[in-house]
Amino acid sequence: MAVLVVGAGPAGLAAAEVIASAGVPVRVVERMPSVGRKLLMAGRGGLNLTHAEPLDCVLPRYGDAAGWLAPLIEAFPPAALRAWCAELGIATFVGSSGRVFPVGLKASPLLRAWLRRLAGLGVSISTGQRWTGFASDGRALIDGVAQPERVVVLACGGASWPRLGSDGGWQAWLPHRPLVASNAGIDVAWSPVLAALAGQPIKPLALSIGPLTARGEAVVTANGLEGGAVYAVGAAIRSALAAGPASITLDLLPDLTAAAIASRWRASAPRDSTTNRLRKAVGLTGVRAALAREAGPLPMEAEAVARHLKALPLTVIGMRPLERAISSAGGVPQSALTADLMLSDRPGVFCCGEMLDWDAPTGGYLLTACWATGRHAGKAAVAWLAAAGG
Repeated sequence: MAVLVVGAGPAGLAAAEVIASAGVPVRVVERMPSVGRKLLMAGRGGLNLTHAEPLDCVLPRYGDAAGWLAPLIEAFPPAALRAWCAELGIATFVGSSGRVFPVGLKASPLLRAWLRRLAGLGVSISTGQRWTGFASDGRALIDGVAQPERVVVLACGGASWPRLGSDGGWQAWLPHRPLVASNAGIDVAWSPVLAALAGQPIKPLALSIGPLTARGEAVVTANGLEGGAVYAVGAAIRSALAAGPASITLDLLPDLTAAAIASRWRASAPRDSTTNRLRKAVGLTGVRAALAREAGPLPMEAEAVARHLKALPLTVIGMRPLERAISSAGGVPQSALTADLMLSDRPGVFCCGEMLDWDAPTGGYLLTACWATGRHAGKAAVAWLAAAGG
């Protein structure tokens, strides 16, 4: 017997590799004209593969899903992913933030090497073929035609950047929580001054919502903000927005204490313009100086200035749409799956990757979970096939 894998992104290809390595014939179908399109898109930003922080720091990044994802990621942790890349001839390095990238900062060499390995294992990949649900006897339908394989691994992705292949169409046939935007920009009703500064980076920066704070950087957009600091607290912002506009604060000077800012402000010349005092006293220029004034007139008293610059209030009125998000949250819930990622009501059908109900910020955590769940589903498919006498 053979296994059918639906989806040729990282999760699907990881499942196919594990299955083929076990000596089981495997066929991959992909609805797009070529494979790995979202992986290649990620490569435009350097391809952040994983993160080098300790595993006990990695796992909490998955929030409520950390408990059930833990054994899967522990079985294929970031160190194993780096070792796997090295086996393919792709060297990796750890950036200053702990993020792991291929030395060439591109996805295409990795994908080419991976496809060569899969071809050597006998994996068949067909493009331009779409999964369209299940036949009455439970077999998978590809473009309406029932397929011969009784064991199927679904790696259909979420619904972000649907033009790259993952459009969430599978929701018509599987239990799921609604797919929503994750790692997406936020909408802020900028003044014309800030809107005109779209594309300008803000760094360093600390962004807070409630008790959560993320340090990193962001970029001003015509609609609001996007970037790592935003994505790190994106789930909390999304949750707050369910009740209406959400309040966040920006620390424009995370490297300075409030006391240091106040001291520098008092030492600056009161006769100088506000623009000059911001520049001379605390080094705020350009977009950061404009942000300092976005919430209203800048106070002149030293302690008040310090409080303002350390907790600049902003109102978030929405998030960028799902089709513009880096990833999606929601998907097939854990309650619909066995521990081996098999659908409880469809024996022999496994799910993996971003179509599962988990969420994580950028930083390598997304791809880490895709590889780990794909490999787990592949191993489980092989074991199920063996137990079924295949």
